[in-house]
Amino acid sequence: MKKCVVTLLVSALLGGCAQHSTQSPASSAKKLTSSEIIAAAKDDEWRWVESENILKLTLPTGAAYIELNPKLAPKHTANIKKLARQGFYQGTHIYRFVEGFVAQGGDSTGKKLAKTKDNTVPAEFYLTTTEPLLITEMGSDGYAPVTGFLGGFAVAQNQAHTQTWQVHCHGIFAMARDNNINSASSEFFVTIGQGPRYLDKNITVFGRVLKGMAHFHQLARTPTENTEFNPITDLQVLADVADDSSQFKVMKTDSDSFKQLILARGNRSEEWFAYSHNYIDVCGMAVPTKQLND
Repeated sequence: MKKCVVTLLVSALLGGCAQHSTQSPASSAKKLTSSEIIAAAKDDEWRWVESENILKLTLPTGAAYIELNPKLAPKHTANIKKLARQGFYQGTHIYRFVEGFVAQGGDSTGKKLAKTKDNTVPAEFYLTTTEPLLITEMGSDGYAPVTGFLGGFAVAQNQAHTQTWQVHCHGIFAMARDNNINSASSEFFVTIGQGPRYLDKNITVFGRVLKGMAHFHQLARTPTENTEFNPITDLQVLADVADDSSQFKVMKTDSDSFKQLILARGNRSEEWFAYSHNYIDVCGMAVPTKQLND
């Protein structure tokens, strides 16, 4: 029998065993579809994303916006914002594209890397806390005893809830490294496949794409003669971009609406579905995001 540690209210609602309970708050109410839940969410169940924690990555087909995660990786967040403000990424490329896996960018020539070789960032594979850290739980999976959401990011934890890390779902933002775990510097990647979860706790993941995944999927797969390969026009901190007034709202992942959304996506009530699996994994739960002033 699956063991559930019920120490927090959210664990009781959304823990691995509670997902299959018939006593959930949503069971006695009308079954709303995912789109209905999102539409009905109250204003205070959304949060504004600070422009200081958003990167704007300009690619050949348009801009992607990436929310950084300073809570779990403050050093990596500070490092990439510093590089962005130095203009480091201007004229660099998404030089590595692996179908269904990652798009990796930075300076493939090594000329700019020489300036940052001593500016490596210590690994921040997970955040360690002395007390259990509250998350919106979704139960265990093959990669972690606990999965769920913290501050809008898909995360996992150890059994004691004292180690928390962002997991490799589709569209995460992470820093590449070599064999030395503390060798991350300036090369970043975005996952373009389902999510290589086996990389969890081996790479510092510190963000997710809010909008613009299509631009990564439209990148050239291989270099073409006389054509610049996936050039990066710039990587900027959105707060510094005077001519871009984009603002983003993300559903709070500890809100009642998001918890209802988890249940709805695990138990699809739309007419099209012939069978509902009564389950959804953490990477299957997209966090609702809105862009204003597009």
